Amino acid sequence: MIARVSDQFPWGPVRIRIESWRCCRLTDPARFEQDHVHHVYDAIAEHFSDTRYKGWPVVEDYIAALPIGSIVGDIGCGNGKYMGPYDHLAFLGCDRSGALMRIAHERGHDVQIADGLCLPYRSCVLDHALSIAVIHHFATPERRRAALAEIARVLRPGGTALVFAWALEQVSRKRAFAVQDNLVTWKTTARQSRKAANDRTASTYERFYHMFVQGELQALAAEVPALDVIRDGYDRDNWWVVVRRRA
Repeated sequence: MIARVSDQFPWGPVRIRIESWRCCRLTDPARFEQDHVHHVYDAIAEHFSDTRYKGWPVVEDYIAALPIGSIVGDIGCGNGKYMGPYDHLAFLGCDRSGALMRIAHERGHDVQIADGLCLPYRSCVLDHALSIAVIHHFATPERRRAALAEIARVLRPGGTALVFAWALEQVSRKRAFAVQDNLVTWKTTARQSRKAANDRTASTYERFYHMFVQGELQALAAEVPALDVIRDGYDRDNWWVVVRRRA
């Protein structure tokens, strides 16, 4: 089952329609993600970036506590809002969206286009890492686990990573979800559309999300042999974990 959730932006009435997914097993999850994640973020990048300017306290506290001189990878960094200004850290950012990477680069951040399943970093090169609202876009459990394993690969022994993912248990009541796998619509007005000047029409896009239930993110991280979960929590309709790379 998959739900299509109409998400009026800014937050407004939410309508849910449950549909039978046409295929219980995705035969090509990479193509599905291309259509329902990567293409969407490239299309909505500027509008999306305009809404992503305020950091979450758990993330900011984690960053602020990192040791001076740490090399920090922001995996799925979007517009780079968490990459600075932090004079005591060296940030490297990457994201699958070329349009968001252009925005982050224009802001002066050290970023590059990359796939979360094949990060452009040497093994054991990062002291710490962020993965904020990224892993829920992978369409299968195997790909979500592989994304965590890739983060583990690039962390040095003893290095940590903070991972956030959307929760099925929403307490803000801005959204409501009946199932874990959802297509959440993003709507732009004609003024916000980034189409050609002669075709500035309103557009609707569908982004895939896997909504994590309580304990699921911790269990997924525990399946990665190189990682230990050292703390976890719930914040702003997300489950989060901090993991440490084993020595």
